[in-house]
Parts: sequence; C-alpha cells; structure tokens
Amino acid sequence: MSATAPRPRLRLGRRERLRGSREFAKARTEGVRRVCGCLIVNLRRLPEGESSQLGIVTSRKVGGSVVRSRARRLMREAYRLHQHQITGPVVVVMVARPSLATKDFTTVCRDLRRCLQESGIWKAEAPTSVST
Repeated sequence: MSATAPRPRLRLGRRERLRGSREFAKARTEGVRRVCGCLIVNLRRLPEGESSQLGIVTSRKVGGSVVRSRARRLMREAYRLHQHQITGPVVVVMVARPSLATKDFTTVCRDLRRCLQESGIWKAEAPTSVST
C-alpha cells in the first residue's frame, strides 16, 4: 500500500471570514487592489502565524437578491478551492462586478487566479509528471 499525502482542509470557518466594516475598510485602504475580469480583489498581507481571511462584497449593481447570492456562492467556492495556493496569510476581499452575474464558475476561478498571480501571492504549481 502506498501512503498518500494528507488532503488539505478546504473549510472556511468563522475565523477565516471578515465580519466588520472596519476589517473591510482596512483591507481596502492598506492593501493592494487588482481588477481582473468580473472581480475586484483587495489584498492585505498578515503577519506570519495568522490565518488568511476572506470577505465578499456584492452590491445591488450586480443584480437582485438571487443573483447577488449566486455571485457570493461562486466567489466563496472559488476562494475555498484555491485557498491553499495562496502564499502566506493574507486578507482577501472579493468584490463582484456587475458582469459576474452572467459568468460561470470556471470564469470566476480563472479571474481570481489571475488576480492572485498578478499580486505575486499565488504558489507556482509543480508540473505534473506523466508516467509511461
């Protein structure tokens, strides 16, 4: 039997979510802003030892309540699946642009990845080896 590597934890607990408006404002004023496709991402580095945090913003410009809820779910899931590709602890505030209302999940993931790569906090993926 071969031992497999432990699977990374993919949950987003309470500690990993931004709650207060001060935390959102701090990320916006002290962090770096990137605009990529259907997302605006504000990033602020945290001291080592802390856990990364996520905040999500959807305004009424995105659409009605159903559309905004879908946008929040898409952004949260994109971050959740890619959170272990981020180097070091960081605060990520994702803002939905109105174009997100018509995008699919793969587009949201691609735009998030591009923002993180442009910010220099995306871990380079190891090339996959092909066995012959």
